[in-house]
Amino acid sequence: MSTCYLDLTLPTPADNLALDEALLLEAEAGNLGGVLRTWESPILAVVLGAGSVLAGDVDEAACRADGVPVLRRASGGGTVLIGPGCLCYSLVLDATLPQVSDPRRACLHIQTAVCTALRPLVGEAVILGSSDIGLGDRKFGGSAQRRLRRFLLFHGTVLYRFPIGLLARYLRPPRRQPAYRRQRGHEEFVINVPAEPESVKAALRSAWRADCPLADWPAARTAELSATKYEAQGWIRRR
Repeated sequence: MSTCYLDLTLPTPADNLALDEALLLEAEAGNLGGVLRTWESPILAVVLGAGSVLAGDVDEAACRADGVPVLRRASGGGTVLIGPGCLCYSLVLDATLPQVSDPRRACLHIQTAVCTALRPLVGEAVILGSSDIGLGDRKFGGSAQRRLRRFLLFHGTVLYRFPIGLLARYLRPPRRQPAYRRQRGHEEFVINVPAEPESVKAALRSAWRADCPLADWPAARTAELSATKYEAQGWIRRR
């Protein structure tokens, strides 16, 4: 499965979330094929899943006090904290391919490839629960999806030097937890991997045969989505 590659972090979390959706929409419209994008938010930000409930997942008072923005992405999954030390990767893939033809199959296929690519760097990375990856029984990466008719967007993360102690300040304990978590708090459940971001990026590029740089990314569509959706309180506070 061949893809193009885009290593690009935009100035704001809203811009970065907008670019991921813009890539998906451009692919769905026939203007792009598969894309692997890597990026890392320059500031801490809380990101809700498309269906997450803000009041149940986020300590807004702590976020306001510290100037941590709260946003909402287009894909599903749970609420996360991103920022320096959390490498984000976004895959836009042909959703009609058999190995990614439904959400469960896609997650298994993609996370298996990610674990295989990362093992030489971090050790015995494994799939945990239905959509996470980790070392032993401790999570270092999550995932989420959005599917259109022809293409899907897969969001993933790899923690490598992230301030895990801040998770409990901004995020409330998840209402739904995978069984393997065993009610552990964030600091007992989440772990950083011993790898540098450039090595992780190279491993992901190799896994997805992403050897053609994407020079012409959808800047205008990204700016429009950022302004009209990802910075809009109506979208952020929809649930």
